[in-house]
Amino acid sequence: MSGNRLALCLFLGLRALAPGEAPVQRGGTLVAALRAEPKTLNPLTSLDSPSREVIGRMNADLISTDRVTQSPVPVLAESWSVSADGKHYTVNLRQHVRFSDGQPFDADDVLFSFQAYLDERSHSPQRDLLIIDGSPIQVRKLDSFRVRFDLPTPYATAIRIFDGLAMLPKHLLEKSFEEGSVSKAWTLSTPNKDIAGLGPFRLKEYRPGDRLVLERNPFYLKTGQPYLSEIAFLFVGDEDAQLARFLSGETDLMNRVSARNVPVLRSRGMTVEDVGPSLEYNFLFFNLTSQAAMPGKEWFEKRAFRQAVSAAIDRQSIVKLVYFGLATPLATHVAPSNRRWAAPGMSAGTASPAKAREFLRSAGFKWDSEGLLMDGSGRQVEFTILTSSSNAERTSMATLIQDDLKKIGMTVHVVSLEFRSMVDRILKTHEYEAAILGLGAGDGDPNSEMNVWLSSGSMHVWNPQQEKPATPWEAEIDVLMHKQEVEIDFDARRRLYLRLQQIEAEQLPIISLVSPHVLVARSARVHNLRPSILDHYTLWNADELFVTPAAGQSEPRR
Repeated sequence: MSGNRLALCLFLGLRALAPGEAPVQRGGTLVAALRAEPKTLNPLTSLDSPSREVIGRMNADLISTDRVTQSPVPVLAESWSVSADGKHYTVNLRQHVRFSDGQPFDADDVLFSFQAYLDERSHSPQRDLLIIDGSPIQVRKLDSFRVRFDLPTPYATAIRIFDGLAMLPKHLLEKSFEEGSVSKAWTLSTPNKDIAGLGPFRLKEYRPGDRLVLERNPFYLKTGQPYLSEIAFLFVGDEDAQLARFLSGETDLMNRVSARNVPVLRSRGMTVEDVGPSLEYNFLFFNLTSQAAMPGKEWFEKRAFRQAVSAAIDRQSIVKLVYFGLATPLATHVAPSNRRWAAPGMSAGTASPAKAREFLRSAGFKWDSEGLLMDGSGRQVEFTILTSSSNAERTSMATLIQDDLKKIGMTVHVVSLEFRSMVDRILKTHEYEAAILGLGAGDGDPNSEMNVWLSSGSMHVWNPQQEKPATPWEAEIDVLMHKQEVEIDFDARRRLYLRLQQIEAEQLPIISLVSPHVLVARSARVHNLRPSILDHYTLWNADELFVTPAAGQSEPRR
């Protein structure tokens, strides 16, 4: 197959059928569930997950990230080029593209879209992504189908600026933008004819308290797609209710399944796909802020103490008992599924109380006659781990860690707090000793972790918002993060991030525990599903999905 034909097939979503795979069927409704009703249909202002799930199917961006390969692919852009200094991007737009109301799309819509995202009156959360080194990116129209983007400085992830920024219809939103009210546009009560996007679906119906239905966009840029006639989103409040709807055949997809529900689904013959470790990492950490706030807990600052704790923790037991085997132990915060950035050969290893004791002896710790651990001053090693009362998995992790550390003489107490109260103690008052948290970025790129790893970062949880780095290794991490931010050579950038992970494994500011797997469930009706560890796990390729009636089944009830 020639290169041009292969590129065309990839763009159109065409591929050879796998053995036993059903041929494409057009038509039908796919039914999915949302945890809540969307708050808006406006790409400029959407923050909540339900809104983004719906908006993502109605809109398109210039360049997207393939959720399986994690590589950039053209969407509204036909091609792009980058200047040698990495500061100038020229994007060539596809011609003959139309919005879902039939109106043409061109460079004027691109300019308008970036103007709207950058305008402070829009209150767009994406605005910060378009401010680089304190200056906004500049957008210029070269002709009707060519646009140039000028950056104030080279930026490693500039190509990702274009991913997730829906291109907006100037003909529908220009008036409200000029009036300063564009942030209030496209509410759930806006008439269908006044909303248009470039994605595979468009709004058909909204029933408050019940569902939102999208229909096939007849003007979609990929000829013959989407295959589905409709996607119906039912508003279902929690996972238990979603599970009941799915088992009854009312819905076709569960976008994220808890490990505890997998046995139930499989016992009923349902298909559950294990995509592998997610981008979420759960970790234990100690309070390393000023010891004035932590009298008598100087052990936390000892690397050997943190090494001992890490060595004593049985991560495999966490995987088995908390996640029923559907999680992966972590050596650093980067899960192995994040193929572009995970450190090769870095393993969490197995728990070793003996090794933990060696670390403690090297730092001057001893054990009394009852086996309790004492520091060099004769104080008993005793501390409290905070967890969120709303997260049963992390509370269970804390209990298992409590038992693991008891084996090496540490006395640990587990205290569960309401999540907001817990976060306030960690990030504001620093009134805690140790805690377990989970973080997860929207994509696997290092820049999504800037506020965690920079010593000045708001989520540098063990010692946040430092005026200057408290330790030499934190200073080195600052340098690494700033260098990778502007390094445009991928291999060089990867080496910088691998060095950060090496420091993390050596110093253990956070003790990474496990990454839960992305688990999705689908009915036998759904085909072409290619679930991903990147959001949206199941509907990212909604234009390729199709449904067929399963044996003895009809369309889900609407």
